Amino acid sequence: MFNRTRCLQITAALASISLLAGCGLLSDDDGDEAKRIVVGTTSAPSTLDPAAAWDGSWELYRNVYQTLLAFPTGSTKPQPDAAQNCEFTDGASQAYRCTLRKGLKFSNGEPLDAKAVKYSLDRIRAIGSKVGPKDLFGSLDKIETPDALTVVFHLKTSDATFPYVLGSPAASLVAPKDYPADKVREDGKITGSGPYVLDSYKEGGEAVLSENKGYTGFANRQNKAVTIRYFADSEKMVAALKAKELDATYRGLSAPQITDLQSPAAHALGVQVVENVGAEIRYLVFNPKDPAVNKLAVRQAIAQVIDRGTLVSKVYQGTAEPLYSMVPKGVVGHKTPFYDKYGAADVGKAKKILKEAGINQTVDLTFWYTTDRYGSSTAEEFTEIKRQLDESGLFNITLRSQPWKAFQEGYKSQEYPVFGRGWFPDFPDPDNFIAPFVGKENAVGTPYEQNEILTDLLPKSRRDGDRSSGVQQFEKAQQIFAEDVRLLPLWQGKLYVAAREDIAGGERALDPQTAMQMWELYRKTSW
Repeated sequence: MFNRTRCLQITAALASISLLAGCGLLSDDDGDEAKRIVVGTTSAPSTLDPAAAWDGSWELYRNVYQTLLAFPTGSTKPQPDAAQNCEFTDGASQAYRCTLRKGLKFSNGEPLDAKAVKYSLDRIRAIGSKVGPKDLFGSLDKIETPDALTVVFHLKTSDATFPYVLGSPAASLVAPKDYPADKVREDGKITGSGPYVLDSYKEGGEAVLSENKGYTGFANRQNKAVTIRYFADSEKMVAALKAKELDATYRGLSAPQITDLQSPAAHALGVQVVENVGAEIRYLVFNPKDPAVNKLAVRQAIAQVIDRGTLVSKVYQGTAEPLYSMVPKGVVGHKTPFYDKYGAADVGKAKKILKEAGINQTVDLTFWYTTDRYGSSTAEEFTEIKRQLDESGLFNITLRSQPWKAFQEGYKSQEYPVFGRGWFPDFPDPDNFIAPFVGKENAVGTPYEQNEILTDLLPKSRRDGDRSSGVQQFEKAQQIFAEDVRLLPLWQGKLYVAAREDIAGGERALDPQTAMQMWELYRKTSW
């Protein structure tokens, strides 16, 4: 969940979930538990420690941890949260200074001061988790704390995206006394300074949150208690929503379930669904350690065979659209290089690509996917990909799957020849759809040391705080991706939230990382 703006309008594309169907008022007679909001999701945390997660765990982190900067609803640029203000102090975008709010404390009473900020971010790099967000801090050289309220970040190179990283859950601030400097905290607890405190947590079950009465930050909390329930099966999640055991659901709904929840029958049960364009993408990753995948012709032939339109229509039934670049539609600099190069799916062209490379036999490959991260449609998606490739006569595909934790360890250890991943933006900038996927160490665990992108295009794009100025560099990077086919974009998802009709605030609940800001939701007592 590197993923980590300007002219980007992702926030507008992600939010606008108009669940406001009436104007009832909260009753002062109801207790906090009566007003507790219960949200279902298929995106359970892989860990409670932000030093070891670069995935959907951020959904929880956004609500219990604080960051120096954040993205309030409607903002496409990071705004102060734990910080009072932040700014670059040089013209080269290499020195970034933040002044903290006075009097901040963690939920254990420990002061949130400059030393705590330095400690929080230094430990991410010290722990160096393979599945953590350390790569997002690749430009960071050192952190200085000239006084208790001042933090200065010195960067190795110009990086105008650094404030966006500080505004993401990758930069979650933790209480030094409760988090070891050199290893992951594993006691199932959280000590943060965000809008909520974690009262209890059951892995794979639920996270019970209550208001952090000492919180000082940008969030305007509309409720006092939230429970997040985690489902491995989205069918059970939908059933719970219909049975009024959930107030809202987010992530993991399949296309048939969305259609069902949009029906008059579901509406009669008091359920509604709102749709909008999202920045969520799905893609395949090719591991060059595999002898077959290492051949460019094999990768290009797969790109030539896969029919995204058929994939989307059969599996996602209009809830997604074909994607021909790692930079999705709606993001500044988006182009369609995979369509420009390969055009429509064409088995004849794919056969020619392989033949010219001296590959005349059927190519055997194993494709891997996760069973419990992206919703129940994932298995059907890979079955359709297998069908298309097998029916071409050029490939023989074997499918394998793993639950998320095992799957994550597998791809980070470079065990899979080809595997499927999803990407939710770490921050709303085109850089976040290019940079996380290149370099010796990257978000997908397969080294991709593309020299032109790493040494020329990305550095040039990061020199200017006006993020729209780097469009030319991002367009070139997308072209290189299409030539190399180390990643193969498949589709871009629309965003769906289903909720009970007595829940309001959903139109403000999604931030640019598509994480649910639980504090925006509240219950109405009249309708």
